[in-house]
Amino acid sequence: MAECLIFRCAALSAVKHDYIAHGLTSHRRFELVVVADDPSVPDWAHARNQQLADSFKVPYIRDVEQALREFNVDVAIVSSEAERHCDLSIRAAKLGKHVVQDKPMTTQRSEAERLVQAVEASGVRFMMWNRNFVPAVVHAKEQIDTGVVGKVRAVHIDFYFAKDAGPPIGSRLPGYPPLNWHANQIAAHIDGSDGGLGRTPMGEITNEGIYPLGYLQMLTGSPVRKVFARATAHFHQLYADNGIEDLGSMTLELEGGAVGTIALGRIGAASHPSGGEMKIRIIGDGGALLVNEASPTVEIYYRNQPPKEHRQRRVANENDRRLADHFATAIDTAGPTIMDARASLAIFNVCAAAIESARTGKAITLP
Repeated sequence: MAECLIFRCAALSAVKHDYIAHGLTSHRRFELVVVADDPSVPDWAHARNQQLADSFKVPYIRDVEQALREFNVDVAIVSSEAERHCDLSIRAAKLGKHVVQDKPMTTQRSEAERLVQAVEASGVRFMMWNRNFVPAVVHAKEQIDTGVVGKVRAVHIDFYFAKDAGPPIGSRLPGYPPLNWHANQIAAHIDGSDGGLGRTPMGEITNEGIYPLGYLQMLTGSPVRKVFARATAHFHQLYADNGIEDLGSMTLELEGGAVGTIALGRIGAASHPSGGEMKIRIIGDGGALLVNEASPTVEIYYRNQPPKEHRQRRVANENDRRLADHFATAIDTAGPTIMDARASLAIFNVCAAAIESARTGKAITLP
């Protein structure tokens, strides 16, 4: 029966994250059979790819197309540097492979549009990995759908990651050369803080905006029509040296008249006892909701606890399993995914408009 089919997966690069490969294949219907990348990637990238392949006891092939063809792959999992996301996804889609891709979608609008065309022409399923199935967000959606708050009029989202990014701003003496973005992101991989891996410096609107904008997209169902944003490097010297933001805000006019506001940033590990402050406030014409995105959690404190260990820990978080289950159903039924290529492009366009607004001080209307 169709629901029992096992989907054979290829991880196309694991130089950025390996959590998508682990998350998707934790579901019984997805099996990683090969890791692949282009032969021209640098040695450090080959080493990371080999490490993932070894952990799954599968081959590492230095030829993407060969791996997709010879290993009878159904699904490509793309988690390369951001500049290569679309290229790898497009190549997989053109070979008829379904695609799960890491964020951000890309660093160039033309690449995002090319990906949408490739996915739609091939008829494959595409999903940007996201957090829309965390329990608190799912519950908020259920409450909205049952009419608890009436018609949604406004949504505010705080999305602050409590992660460091090298020296604090102002801590380096005058005359020191600017910190190199790419080199610092490669080095940051060891503790998982290399979210913006790539040669192009990426601020937090580009890198993390997908998450709160994904929540907004899911909770309201309304596209963004106008953006006004502010952004700055407030916490980290790496961001200041590369002219990008670690802290930003967006005011969003939605189709139908609702308003969305988002405050986001990378605020440093010392700022919060766990992953960061993430809350959603929803106001309707019949009520309001305050949603703690991290709930449910437990707090753990003990003698001689390591200072960097998270005190607050999420429980009952089945986001990975539910995303994988949802994607399997989409393949089975040729149905939509919760964040397909067009939805991902829409989020990319909002982030690009926000950066332009922050640069010019003007509100930007989306087409």
